[in-house]
Amino acid sequence: MNTKLNVAVAAALFAAATGAQAGITIPAGDWTLDIGGVVNAYYTHTSFSGDNTGGTAALGLGAGNDDSSSNITTGLLPNYLSVSGKTRQNDLDVGFTISINPGASTTQSGIQNQNGNNQENRQAFLTFGDASWGSMKLGKDLGIFASDAILNDMTLLGVGGGAGSLAGNTTTLGRIGSGFMYADWKSQIAYSSPNWNGFQFTAGVTQAWNTYDGQFTGATNTTRGGNQPAFEAKASYEWTGDVAGKVWASGISQKVSQLTAGGDDRAVALDIGATIKVADFGLTGYYYDGRGIGQVFQLRDGFDITGKRRDSKGGFVQGTYTIPGAGTKLGVSWGQSKLEGNAADTVLDKLTDSMWTVGAYHPLTKHLNLVAEYSESKEKLDQVSASTLDAKAKTVSLGAILFF
Repeated sequence: MNTKLNVAVAAALFAAATGAQAGITIPAGDWTLDIGGVVNAYYTHTSFSGDNTGGTAALGLGAGNDDSSSNITTGLLPNYLSVSGKTRQNDLDVGFTISINPGASTTQSGIQNQNGNNQENRQAFLTFGDASWGSMKLGKDLGIFASDAILNDMTLLGVGGGAGSLAGNTTTLGRIGSGFMYADWKSQIAYSSPNWNGFQFTAGVTQAWNTYDGQFTGATNTTRGGNQPAFEAKASYEWTGDVAGKVWASGISQKVSQLTAGGDDRAVALDIGATIKVADFGLTGYYYDGRGIGQVFQLRDGFDITGKRRDSKGGFVQGTYTIPGAGTKLGVSWGQSKLEGNAADTVLDKLTDSMWTVGAYHPLTKHLNLVAEYSESKEKLDQVSASTLDAKAKTVSLGAILFF
């Protein structure tokens, strides 16, 4: 278990951004404890244009054209305080991680400021294994499917989309819903193989989700996967050298039991991605395709009112350049997600969410990054027997993120 920085979502991108080691290591008898975390906050200003009625969380649209919203909020990463421990017992590496995740945002009710529902507990898991045969994980952690997509999203250190509507929550959306789906934090039992010269795989069972309505009326259920969990897996190959990189693929399959439209079905999705680094340049590409899985969050809007699966697909491309000496990472990315109706769908024809992001991420110290981002989100919605909606949200964000 990597205890240099026990913030699973941030580790890879933070290391790439700063090259720093973080975490406070404490010997404690047979155990070695690591305390690590993240604190971040951003000023954001979002302006809206186009058809802003019936807006979505993906854009954070206001109640009327040319509206705007200013917030001080946490970014895509919540604040973290993570405690991990590891030890060697009976020829096994044994470990645990527990985290608490408060937001840096507040909401306002009337004349009295009140804290919003901005407290989460994202990680609580144990691990055991050995370098010769791999490791087991039991508990709650980042999901397996689509996890590499969010780990390689440059807005992980910033805000991305959703700042206009998600202030008061623990996080914004980053590129979730406009290039990839949210991996989410799931109860799971998972096996990870040893690293065989750069190749590694993980497979596990995770807690099944209910399907539910988001923007569109559809068939729902309250029995999750019935008598089955969800099944998730991923595989990757990573290499070093003058041209370094990583390729990966992952998938998910979950039974959806007792839909309100009658019967059972299955939600499935696959993805593939690659990231390449040459000198100070980086390039990332990603694509996913699903049936019944939804678009932004897993199982949200995945089925129409007749119980038929809706198709979804999307992806993103991203380029970065790190200025030699200064360490400042400059990046630009574009992504798009689509949710499509079907012949039986009485509500949705097609929903398309896309976003451009330009960002600068400067390591002021080895643990502290200053961040400036501009994101432009677009949503186009074609509804059955209804007019087409076309909306935009433009967000400027300035702030800082600290790892320890």
